[in-house]
Amino acid sequence: MKETVDSPTLFPQLDDIFLAAERLRKVVTHTPLTVNLNLSAKFGANVYLKREDQQIVRSYKIRGAYNCMAKLPAEALAKGVACASAGNHAQGVAYACHKMGVKGTIFMPSTTPNQKVKQVKLFGRDEVEVVLTGDTFDDAYVAARAFEQQQGATFVHPFDDLGVMEGQGTVGLEIFKDADFKIDYVLFAIGGGGLASGVATVFKHLSPHTKLIGIEPAGAASMREALNHGKIVTLDDIDKFVDGAAVKRVGEMTFQICQELLDDVITIPEGKVCTTIMQLYNEEAIVAEPAGALSIAALDFLKDEIKGKNVVCLVSGGNNDITRMEEIKERSLLYEGLKHYFIIRFPQRAGAFREFLNVLGPNDDITRFEYVKKTNREQGPAIVGIELKSKSDFSSLIHRMNEAKVTYEYLNDKPDLFGILV
Repeated sequence: MKETVDSPTLFPQLDDIFLAAERLRKVVTHTPLTVNLNLSAKFGANVYLKREDQQIVRSYKIRGAYNCMAKLPAEALAKGVACASAGNHAQGVAYACHKMGVKGTIFMPSTTPNQKVKQVKLFGRDEVEVVLTGDTFDDAYVAARAFEQQQGATFVHPFDDLGVMEGQGTVGLEIFKDADFKIDYVLFAIGGGGLASGVATVFKHLSPHTKLIGIEPAGAASMREALNHGKIVTLDDIDKFVDGAAVKRVGEMTFQICQELLDDVITIPEGKVCTTIMQLYNEEAIVAEPAGALSIAALDFLKDEIKGKNVVCLVSGGNNDITRMEEIKERSLLYEGLKHYFIIRFPQRAGAFREFLNVLGPNDDITRFEYVKKTNREQGPAIVGIELKSKSDFSSLIHRMNEAKVTYEYLNDKPDLFGILV
C-alpha cells in the first residue's frame, strides 16, 4: 500500500505538522517513549511503548482537537464549536475549549462509559455542555452535524480534518525525535483514521523504510473493509466494546491517506484486547483503555515478522472505566478458552446436582448457576458457567460429562443464544 510520492494537496503536509507541534508545545505533554523489557523478551524484539495514556487528557486526542481549533478564525470561535465523540476526542475538545475560552457542545453516545463523560465535564468546566444521544458514535455524529447547521457552530471533526490530522501527527514527530535507533515498525490503533494519517505522513517523509501497521478491533473493522473494497463502506453493525476505535465509517481523507501510506491494517479480536488489558495492568501497572491496548495486542499476530526488530507500539489512551473490569475479565476468559457456559438439564431428583459436581475436575470452578425454568417437574434446565485453569482441561471436562450422560447444550459457540441467556 505504502508509496513515497509527494502528498496530494488534501493530505497533511510535514511542514504543517511541525507548525502544529509549535502550537501544542505549551499545551500538551511530550509523552515518553520507553522500552518494555517484558514484551521485548516475550517476542524476541525491542518493543517500545509511546505512552499517550500519560497525556494530559490521557489520550492523544488533545493534539488534534487543540490544533484544529487554534487554526480557526476568531469569528468562528466566537460562535462556539461542536463535536461528536465516544470519549477521548470529546475530552480533547473540552480541554481546548477551557484553555481557549470557547463555548463547546459535546455530543456523545448514550453508551459512553460514565468515567469518560465525567472527564469531559471536568476538562471543559463551564465552557462545555455534554449531550448524550444515540447508541453509537455515528448517532452522536448526526446529532452534532445537525446542531452545527442550526446554531452556526464550527464542527471539530474527530478524524477527517487536516488540522486534526496535523495535530495527531505530532505523536509521530515525538517518536522520531526520541528514538535513537532505527524504527522498523510502528503499530497504532485505527478508528476513523486521524491518528494513522498523521503519524503515517511523518514517517513517510522522515523514515520511509519504517513499516506502518494499523490495528482495528475485529468487530468494527471499517478501515480494513474499506481497503478490501477499494472504497469507503459503512458497516451495518459494529461491536462497540473498543469504544475509542469503533466507527461504522472511516473518513474520506483518512481512507485515501491510509490506502496510500500504510503497509497493512490488521484486525484483533475484542477478547484478545481484553487479555492484553489485564496483562498490562497486572504485569506493567499500565491502565490502558481497549483502544489503547490494540497495538500491543497485535504483537502476538505479528510475532514471526517482528523478531529482532525495533517495534514502537502507540498506547493511545488510558481512559478505562473501572466498572468495565468485570466485562473485560469475562471477555478475556472466553477468548482464552477458560470460561464455558452450558445449559444443563438436571433430573428433578435428590442428588442430581451432587452427581454433576463429581464430573468436574480438581481445578474446575462453577462461577454461575441459574435455573432458567423452575416449574418443570421432570427436568430443571440451568445455565452453568465453568471456569477452567487451563484451556486444555476443556476436552477432558466434555469427556467426563458425556461419560456421565449429562444432558447439556454448549453455549459458547451459539452467539445468538449466548447473548440472550448470558
